[in-house]
Amino acid sequence: MAHKAGFVNIIGSPNVGKSTLMNALVGEKVSIINAKAQTTRHRIMGIASGEDFQIVYSDTPGVLKPAYKLQEGMMSFVNQAFQDADVFLFVTDIHEDKPQVPEVLERLKKQSVPVFVLVNKIDLSDQEKVGARLDYWKEQIPNAMVFGVSALHKYNLDVLFDKILEKLPESPAFFDKEEYTDKSLRFLVSEIIREKILRLYDKEIPYSCEVIVDSFKEEPEITRISAVIYVSRDSQKGIIIGHQGKMIKKLGTLARKEMEEMLNKKVFLELFVKVMKNWRDDERHLKNFGYTN
Repeated sequence: MAHKAGFVNIIGSPNVGKSTLMNALVGEKVSIINAKAQTTRHRIMGIASGEDFQIVYSDTPGVLKPAYKLQEGMMSFVNQAFQDADVFLFVTDIHEDKPQVPEVLERLKKQSVPVFVLVNKIDLSDQEKVGARLDYWKEQIPNAMVFGVSALHKYNLDVLFDKILEKLPESPAFFDKEEYTDKSLRFLVSEIIREKILRLYDKEIPYSCEVIVDSFKEEPEITRISAVIYVSRDSQKGIIIGHQGKMIKKLGTLARKEMEEMLNKKVFLELFVKVMKNWRDDERHLKNFGYTN
């Protein structure tokens, strides 16, 4: 049997379940997941390989109208995904009537590659509404195949996988078959920390934070990691640290435990907080953080 391989790019509005979907399709936790919108900031590849196939999924930030330069950088990753896909997965959910950026639909209608519309979270609705949503999206994007799925419960993902495999071109593998993401351990560690920030802090705090791993040293018995959490304002630094350092200690404990599970060894984690004023609108800082070329 000929070997198939290709790039399957996942796009959609914020908070419709794109990251949950990719993690389920890959079988590994590649993208961080949180109920808050705009959790994904980068384009993250998750790789699923078999004897005669390799599917390179791309999780992308939720499509929105940028309000500051960070979001402009995030949308550049979405634009890249439109340029190199062999298959598109456009993810919506049972509650969404139309994307925040309607131009996405026009771009999908013009695609020459296969497009799948996935109506996610159908477990939160009844059969009548699901049927109506599927019909609606068939009308909106006539060139697409439309599926109802539940990424959280992995419902209908086996059918989706078979359909994706049908559409992929014959090609050798792009990555080693043992790899499951294109991202480094440093990046995955920084995302674990950022996920815990999303979980522990409210309002604007998670959106004002960026995490950079300064040091990552693997020793036989332990991995030593040092990371900096950058915030936009002095007041945010105090909130991250918390009274008598209680919040940052809790953050570090949660992050360390997940890192130990991922690395399968002990981790010593140091966290520092620094103020980098208005970094979300500073092109120099955004370039250093990997959001612009």
